Formats: sequence, C-alpha cells, structure tokens
Amino acid sequence: MLVAALVVVLASTGAGHGQEAELRKLIDEEIRAAWTREKIVPSPRADDAVFLRRVYLDLVGTIPTYDEARAFLADPDPHKRAKLIDRLLDDPRFATHQADVWDLVLFGRHPAGGEDTRKRPAFKKWLADKFAQNVPYDQWVRELLQGEEDGSQVYYVQYRNQPEEAAVGVSRVFLGTQLHCARCHDHPYENWTQRDFYGMAAFFVRLVVLEEGSGAQKRFRIAEKSTGEVLFSGAAKDQRPGKKGEPVKPKFLGGEELEEPPVPKDFKEPDFRKVKEPPRPLFSRKEKLAAWVTAPDNPYFARALANRLWAQFLGRGLVHPVDDLSDKNTPSHPRLLEALTAHLRTHKFDVKSLIREIVNSETYQLAGTGPETRALPLWFERAPVRPLTAEQLLASLRTATGFDAAGGKIGGDTIEYLTRFFGEPTNGQGEFQASLSEHLFLNNSHHLRQMIQPRKENLAHILLTAPASWEERVDRLFLSVLSRPPSAAERQRFVQHLTSDPQAAPALVEEAIWALVSCSEFRFNH
Repeated sequence: MLVAALVVVLASTGAGHGQEAELRKLIDEEIRAAWTREKIVPSPRADDAVFLRRVYLDLVGTIPTYDEARAFLADPDPHKRAKLIDRLLDDPRFATHQADVWDLVLFGRHPAGGEDTRKRPAFKKWLADKFAQNVPYDQWVRELLQGEEDGSQVYYVQYRNQPEEAAVGVSRVFLGTQLHCARCHDHPYENWTQRDFYGMAAFFVRLVVLEEGSGAQKRFRIAEKSTGEVLFSGAAKDQRPGKKGEPVKPKFLGGEELEEPPVPKDFKEPDFRKVKEPPRPLFSRKEKLAAWVTAPDNPYFARALANRLWAQFLGRGLVHPVDDLSDKNTPSHPRLLEALTAHLRTHKFDVKSLIREIVNSETYQLAGTGPETRALPLWFERAPVRPLTAEQLLASLRTATGFDAAGGKIGGDTIEYLTRFFGEPTNGQGEFQASLSEHLFLNNSHHLRQMIQPRKENLAHILLTAPASWEERVDRLFLSVLSRPPSAAERQRFVQHLTSDPQAAPALVEEAIWALVSCSEFRFNH
C-alpha cells in the first residue's frame, strides 16, 4: 500500500527457559479452543517486519533503529524472534518503558495534587530502578504502599487528605476491584457495601503528607498518626445537615477487621510540623495494609496483575475492563487467567517471566489485519492496532530521524507538549480519537522539524550524502521510519520525488521524512 502522505502462525520459540515454555503453549491452546468453539478464523501470523516493530514498542517503548531492523529482517535463524525477545527484556530501555507504563497506571495524565504530582521525575526514577533490578512486583508494591523510600512518597501526595480516593485507587489498581459505587450506597448487584468501602478508607485516614524544600528541591515524606478514624454516616440519600457519623474500623476487603491495640489514654499526637523526623505511629495501619495487599494468599492481587499484564500486550484483559474483576464480570478464558495467575505466584511475581511467555505466544504474534473490526477483539483472533503513547511517539521520532545520534537535545517544552496534548494512551476500551493538537504537531510543529532537518549523522544527512543509489536510500528511509522495506510502487514514487529537483534535494529529503513520520502507519503499532 502506498503511503498516502507522499502520494500529493507460529514463530519458533527456540530453546531455553525449561518448563516455562509450557505456559506459552497453554496460552495458545486456550485461545485456539475458543476460536474453535466460536467458529472463528484467526488472522495469520504477523510478518517479521510487523512483529519487529510491535515487540520493540511493547518491550522497550520505541521502534528499532535502521541497523536493528535490517539485521533482524535479514537473519535466517528460525529462533530469531525468541532470541530478540530475550535481548529486549534485558535491554536497559525495558525498565524505562515499564516505568512509563506503570506511572500512567498509578497516576494517569492528570493526577490530583496539582504541580506536586504533575511532574514526578523522582518517582519515575524510583520505579525504573525497580524494573531495572527486576524487583518482584509484590515487593515494590509493598514498598510503594509503605511510602518510605525516596521517590515513592509522591504516590500518596495525589491522595493528600483524601482517604476515600486512596481506597478507590489502591483497590482498583492492585486488587482489580471497583469500590467507587460503594462510597455512596450499597450496590444491589455488587458484593461491596459502604462499610466495606469505609473499612478500606480507614487504612489511609491517618496518613499525613509532609513537605520540605521548594520548587525542584521539594521533597515529600509520608507520616502516619496513631489516632484518627474515618466516619460513616450512612447512605448518601440519608444524609442530613449536622448528622454525625460513627467511626469505622479498618477492614481488609472481603476479610476481617484489623485488630489493633488501644491507644494509651494519656497519648498526645506530636506536631509533625515541629519535628525534623516524624516518629513512627504506635501502630501502623499502612504497613498492615501493604502486607495484606501483597500477601501470596491474597485472592485479588496476583489475579489483578495477570489480567493487567495480559491487557498490556493483547489490548484487553481476559476480564474486561481490566480493573473490574467482579463476580458479574467473568473472564473470557477462565482457565488461562488462572494459569497466568499461578505462574506469577510460582515465579514469585517475576513480571519479566510472565511477559516473556505472553510475547512468545502465537496469540501475541498474530497479524493486526483481518475481518474482525472491533478495536479490541473479544477472542484475540487478531492483534490490537493501537496508537503510540506520547512517550513511545517521542522516542520513536528520535530513533527514526537519528536525532540523538546527531547530538540533538530535546527541550522540556517538546516533552511537555506531547504528554499534555497527546492525551491518555488508552482508556482501556480500545477507543482512540485523534485531536487537532496532534494534527498540528505532526504537520506544523517546529519541534518535529528540528528532528528532521539535515544535521550531521542524522537520517536526512545520511540520505543526502550516502554513496548509494536513490533506490537504496529510499530502502533505508523506510527501514528507519516504518521498520519495513518499501513496496516496488513506493520505492518508485519516492525516488521520483527525491530526484525531481537536484537543487532542492535537502528540502525534498526533509519532506519525504516528514511524510512518513506523520502518516498513520507510523502513528500506530500494527
């Protein structure tokens, strides 16, 4: 298919990883069984170029370089996909990309807390370090909920003085459970009551956010009082002015109330504003919550992660939406969800281990084309076609144009623009609506032009100076930007365009690059 902008099933799994390869086989068996039952004809296996681009974006957050794409596509090794997956999982960029993914899960694009939470480099570094060290998921979540490690504290800043919001956020992300309806009333079709909701909120009511410094030097600490209760005054419809609530004890979701010792009668809370180092509480509710959430026998924790990781790479959860694992919302493939959950527990919450099995499966490596028109196919009969996130788009632009290799520096305004105007990467429903801001950036932005204009060692400079035919240079252009060779028709059109006026070669090269990086093929993952 010609690029409109310029026109103006099985990969071998290879050896290794022992019995872990059995999970990828089970994945495909369960998915195929559903196809047979539903009389579905799946898409064929993705070709090497499509797989290459997809797995780079999913694992390291950017497209491959020209050299990486050329080497992979020319490699005759039947095990090259599995070997590439292993290399990317060990690539330093894997940790950075996973930190981007989970940062958005935990905060979203527009978190509460204003400027204190809008920019959070210390948190992203803390999170990236966890992935770089392959710290087990249960361990870093426990450390996050305790809020004592430098960089992690900002997670609670978004819930400052809002224990109810903290209860909703923690339950949704880490337990796959929606509690927001139970905040106002007992839902007639859900198990959770208002008392369940306020029992979870009670774990957060004693938290205090302390600040020190200002501006870029501002730091946070999470203190915890020894007293203070959340008050429950009944359903929203029964509220009356002056009506007092009764204190609710902290209660583990679906479990027992937390047992805690009584506070001494003569106890007095310290003034945290006047002490350099706030004392630990007599009894820490958040420590008990962190231990319970991440406990191996917690019935929600591992299952919620298994569903979320599947959705990260296959577009939708086995339970959909991904954070609503209620009794009424049954999984599309129950046995598969239980197998993924069991794998996490058996491998001590090694996220990388489960990701390896998912992306090595036939299911993940299907093509993104086929008769199914839903954005997120229910039975996973084709790969989801998704827009690049703002982070992926910026990284891919830098890779495609050779901007970093040429010594280019990205200004803070470019990053700010992309993350602000390219919006949420996904709402979990497969919906995508491009905005005017995106269109203006891709077609008129000086930020983008500075990446494309000829600069020593970047793509435009190489295309202008390479001792090669224009046909070969067009091949390089396509491999650099779209991670695939051009079709014969595309090659002919681009050569015709690039050689139409030798005196205007720099402008023609810039225009050709711009056409490819602004086309829909570059904007989506395939």
